[in-house]
Amino acid sequence: MYNYFDSKVQQFWEKIGTHAVMTLSTCSNHRVTARPMSVIVYNQKFYCQTDKTYLKFKQILDNPYVSLCVDNFSIEGKCRCIGIPLDIDNTFFVTAFKKYYPTSFIAYSNIPTERLLEITPTLIYSWNYKFTTPYIEYINFIEKSFRKEYK
Repeated sequence: MYNYFDSKVQQFWEKIGTHAVMTLSTCSNHRVTARPMSVIVYNQKFYCQTDKTYLKFKQILDNPYVSLCVDNFSIEGKCRCIGIPLDIDNTFFVTAFKKYYPTSFIAYSNIPTERLLEITPTLIYSWNYKFTTPYIEYINFIEKSFRKEYK
C-alpha cells in the first residue's frame, strides 16, 4: 500500500536527483572533516568512491555515521565500504559514474586502492520557504515518519 510517508519519500528523491557533487562530512577521534564528493543516487542510497588510504575512509571505518549536504538538503546516514568500484556487482555505479563524472572515472576508478562507499540514509531534511516563512521538512527513515516544522 502506497501511503503518505512513501509519497513524501518519493518527492524527496525526485528533488535530490540521480547525482550531484555533495559535501561529505565524517568524524572520528574528535576530528570532523568535510570534502566534496561526486555522488551517485541509486535505489534510495548514495554512492561515492574514495581511496582506502585517505583520512575520510579511515574515519568511516572508525565511525560509520556520516552526513551529506547538497542544495537545501542535509542527509544523515550510515556508510559502509561495499568493495571496489569496478566489481561486477557494481555495474549500476560504473554506468552512472562514467556518464556523469567521466574525468573522475578515468582518473580514479582503476586505482587498486579505490573503494566504493554506500550511504544508507537515516534522516533527510530540507530547508524551504512558504512565501517568507521558513520551514524544514524531515524524512526519518528509522521511524518511517515525515514532519514539517515551521520556524
